Amino acid sequence: MTEVSTTPIVDENHLISERRQKLTKLRETGNPYPNDFKPQHYSGTLHQEYDQYSKEQLAEMNVAVVVAGRMMLKRVMGKASFATLADVKGRIQAYISKEHLGEDAYDAFKHSDTGDILGVSGVLMKTKTGELSINASEVRLISKNIRPLPEKFHGLSDMELRYRQRYLDLIMNDESRAVFIKRSGIIRVIREALVAQDYLEVETPMMHPIPGGATAKPFVTNHNALDMSLYLRIAPELYLKRLIVGGLNRVFEINRSFRNEGLSARHNPEFTMIELYESYADYKRMMQVTEDLVRATALNAVGSLSFEYQGKLVDLAPAFDQLTIVEAILKYNPQISLEQLNDKEFLKAEIKKLTRKDATSDSLAVLQLVLFEENTEHLLWNPTFIMDHPIETSPLARQSDANPAITERFELFVVGRELANGYSELNDPEDQANRFRQQVEQKDSGDEEAMHYDADYIRALELGMPPTGGLGIGIDRLVMLLTNSASIRDVIFFPHMRPE
Repeated sequence: MTEVSTTPIVDENHLISERRQKLTKLRETGNPYPNDFKPQHYSGTLHQEYDQYSKEQLAEMNVAVVVAGRMMLKRVMGKASFATLADVKGRIQAYISKEHLGEDAYDAFKHSDTGDILGVSGVLMKTKTGELSINASEVRLISKNIRPLPEKFHGLSDMELRYRQRYLDLIMNDESRAVFIKRSGIIRVIREALVAQDYLEVETPMMHPIPGGATAKPFVTNHNALDMSLYLRIAPELYLKRLIVGGLNRVFEINRSFRNEGLSARHNPEFTMIELYESYADYKRMMQVTEDLVRATALNAVGSLSFEYQGKLVDLAPAFDQLTIVEAILKYNPQISLEQLNDKEFLKAEIKKLTRKDATSDSLAVLQLVLFEENTEHLLWNPTFIMDHPIETSPLARQSDANPAITERFELFVVGRELANGYSELNDPEDQANRFRQQVEQKDSGDEEAMHYDADYIRALELGMPPTGGLGIGIDRLVMLLTNSASIRDVIFFPHMRPE
């Protein structure tokens, strides 16, 4: 049986019209948007410091407070009323009476609306139910609300509306605000950890004459004065490694990058990542750096190395698993043998079975990677480093000395998705030039994500780049993991969406 809502439907346009009329009257007697009220206290801090005291103790302490916040709830009861104010630290109740405010000020409060931003001065008290409150001696209108907030008992549950109108989401949902506060903390922990290890934070261009540093389709624009095409960066890698050539031994950039790709729960065309490079390091050193950073951010955001993500436990405490692509397939697919993984025809048949498409490569290493992506990647729940990536898919990574078909590269997977990517950097200028030429051939054959040939980067390598380890971590995906968020849109303030 379908439950029928008894909540009356209110015409929003009618409410807006009424509030505009109130605003007109307020303008006749003063400015309804003053800028001279200065709050001195936050609600959350007051609760932390004074919730422990009894009603009698607070009365003796006579704690004077000055708070500003948005009125989320209003209860008018004759000569006394209650209002719930929300600020960035939480919520606190105000007790507002005609006795303490005076008749005119109390009447003005009664005509205020939920959503108004108020300034309240008074002393702390506790109600009969033991709730910490402000016994108001002054209530001022700081900013008049014209557009009514969503129905108070249901908050804001429409996900598309929350993404499009994040400001409204932040007003109505304390959980959303907490996610973004945690996001800021995660970035701060990463920055502080790297600075403590003598990494230098740098800034590199966001508009590139040649897109590089990753295989992806770029956004392109035109610089009118120079009459040339520029590309929004798909990664800062090649510029950061130029700095390594220049003698800056450890560098990092918390950067915005852009890729002209589709939208999904894991992808936004504009995203944030941390990239770092360290001279005289290799991919094994980068795996340790990755492990340390992920654990440090988890302790900051969650307070533990063991937590739930989407109803299932994630444990970051044990050493992260390290598997080659072949080892991972064998571990998670016991029905497949090592002999079969070395059989190209078997791999092509399995790939077609899973994707309903013919494999486009004849490389054994690439076929193994494609099979891993289709039948194993999603099974990697707890942290797992996947190593030994094909040279064809790793144009900037150092070739393995033991096996020329693979590179010294890893990807970190947690909860079934890629979180980080790192490798021993290719510092041989002739090898890098050949790799770029191969990428250009792929681009000429129709691959829109293949790299361009960057002659200036080759020139930099020809000066000599020391052995270097590099790492990139997706900040958005890391925040998703540590805030139990199912979609990347939940952790980006203003995700890209189709036009309304």
